[in-house]
Amino acid sequence: MLIRTEQTPNPATRKFLPGQIVVEAGTRDFPDAESAEASPLAKALFDSEMVEGVFFGRDFISVTAAPGVSWGDLEPLVLEILLDHFVTGAPLFAPGSAAGIHISEDADFEENPEDADIIDQIKELIETRVRPAVAQDGGDIVYKGYKDGRLYLSMHGACSGCPSSTVTLKRGIESLIRHYVPEVETVEAV
Repeated sequence: MLIRTEQTPNPATRKFLPGQIVVEAGTRDFPDAESAEASPLAKALFDSEMVEGVFFGRDFISVTAAPGVSWGDLEPLVLEILLDHFVTGAPLFAPGSAAGIHISEDADFEENPEDADIIDQIKELIETRVRPAVAQDGGDIVYKGYKDGRLYLSMHGACSGCPSSTVTLKRGIESLIRHYVPEVETVEAV
């Protein structure tokens, strides 16, 4: 089995492509060791004590190195853990965990029903244009809400904590969405 490795715009994060589906639907972010208890694979990566974050995308795994950890030291270990997981066919999630529960990506606050058309346009743009582009860099972006001209998004995986994420959000995503949905005045990360 060959696992390809790609650098991401976030120098602390690498993207690993096992050549097969990782998560059938959605994504899963493990921002700390405690959250990784739901996945034997994420837990094994955190157990190295050299990992600060793990993210599962449809066909990739993004791993964020802990501060001060060199990718020269970490990459062979990550590849070993991933190879072991995929070759043995180990489960991605622990039995009896809440891993199979779908958590709504809808707004974290009450939206104005009059904005329904605007919100539908925003969600379609995010799904068709933004998320695929962000996934190329080992991350994900999730709609969190729209209110009074402000669009709220949450960044995960390689995008979370990336030095260029603010530029990506403001120059790339905000300008794209404002072009197609002029009602959006600003885009903010939550």
